Amino acid sequence: MDSARNVCAKLVIIDDETAHLRLLQDALACDSLEIFTSPNSDEGLELVRAKRPHIVLLDLYMPERNGMEMLGKIVELDAGIDVIMMTGNYSAESAVEAIQKGATDYMTKPVSISKLRHRMGQLIAELHAHQRSYDLDLALIRAFEFEGMVGRSPLMLELFRKIRRIAPHYSTALITGDTGTGKELVAKALHRLSTVASGPFVACNSSAIVETLFETELFGYVKGAFTGAGQDKPGIFEYANGGTVMLDEIGDLPLPIQAKILRVLQNHEIQRVGSPVIRKVNVRIVAATHRDLRKMVAERTFREDLYYRLSMVELCVPPLSERKEDLPLLQRHFIKEFSTRYDRPIRGITRRAQVVLSRYSWPGNVRELENVIGHACMMTEGDTLDARDLPERMRVAVESPGKSTIVTLDQMQKQYVRDVVEQLGNKVQAAELLGIGRSTLYRILEGKVDDEEVASTNAPDNFTARAS
Repeated sequence: MDSARNVCAKLVIIDDETAHLRLLQDALACDSLEIFTSPNSDEGLELVRAKRPHIVLLDLYMPERNGMEMLGKIVELDAGIDVIMMTGNYSAESAVEAIQKGATDYMTKPVSISKLRHRMGQLIAELHAHQRSYDLDLALIRAFEFEGMVGRSPLMLELFRKIRRIAPHYSTALITGDTGTGKELVAKALHRLSTVASGPFVACNSSAIVETLFETELFGYVKGAFTGAGQDKPGIFEYANGGTVMLDEIGDLPLPIQAKILRVLQNHEIQRVGSPVIRKVNVRIVAATHRDLRKMVAERTFREDLYYRLSMVELCVPPLSERKEDLPLLQRHFIKEFSTRYDRPIRGITRRAQVVLSRYSWPGNVRELENVIGHACMMTEGDTLDARDLPERMRVAVESPGKSTIVTLDQMQKQYVRDVVEQLGNKVQAAELLGIGRSTLYRILEGKVDDEEVASTNAPDNFTARAS
């Protein structure tokens, strides 16, 4: 997309060797890269804070501050920054440590200009790909947004289809689903697509009303009906005349009020408290609940006739745990929403944060996801949300799902080798980094190696890795 091609990547180079600094600056100069340099670690960190670069070239050994410490501060500032570590003293230990702390690459000095140019080209291409992905996400949100709801999972697309078909014709509807799934959004969608869309939409949360006030809230009262009734007051049904009433958590309604609701459904009539006058109302009623009304009918805590009257049209909103394919779109939707609300240019979310979100069980459903993204958008110091910006309860739930399992040394060895291969994305480089032969690495992965087979090799001059 055009917006992706117009992105100019920012590069900060921090190196106390001024000659090497100038060499890198001259070698990497191009129209698609805006370069800033600093020979001082503290000034370099301030430069990173001020410029918010996409890429940082960082010397490992600096007089004022250790490169590993600086790497940690840069990643903490913005985990989306690609940091390439440079050093004249290669060691496998420091290479692994750097990658584990969030570095993208680890290169030996003097850096090969051709390899560095190639790697910078890759990172700039990735930046453009991320921007294209961002633009695509926004296009997907527009394509899969339906009356304030976002979803492309089969369950949600089926729900949208039912709403479209039902909305012009229903007089009553029942919406079921767990707390936080978006039942009120479904009710509003039914109203907006109905023939009474120009009328009022009134939502009443039954669980929030004191039992003694149900009748006056729903049906109103006349002056003098009780102590404190100084004037006539219409109830919710009168107020919503010509429109839609949503009775949220209808399972919390007392049985006497359920009988009066049934009368509204059957006769379209209400009667204010303290008045003998029967008033006609024309309202559509959408009831919602997270409870099992069938079970409540069997237990005689919910009227059977009211249940069957309401459930002529029934819509079930799926929990987020059953539609996790919608998570990426919902994340982008809420990031866009809160970025605008807080006036902060947040451009995306790291893979680490996405992994945490994808592994979480989401007991609070979409409402919880909205609150989590809102929290992260407030907490982040950069323009990319990271795992550390998420609430601690989520990180703990994902990182400590249960008691750890005891494994053998052979299993630990095999898993460690797999982790290194996964981080580097190349088995040859992994073998060089681990100090073993390629055939030995293959046998370790297959579980066919003895300790005597493990042999060291010379450390490589250079290698490339992707941050997890």
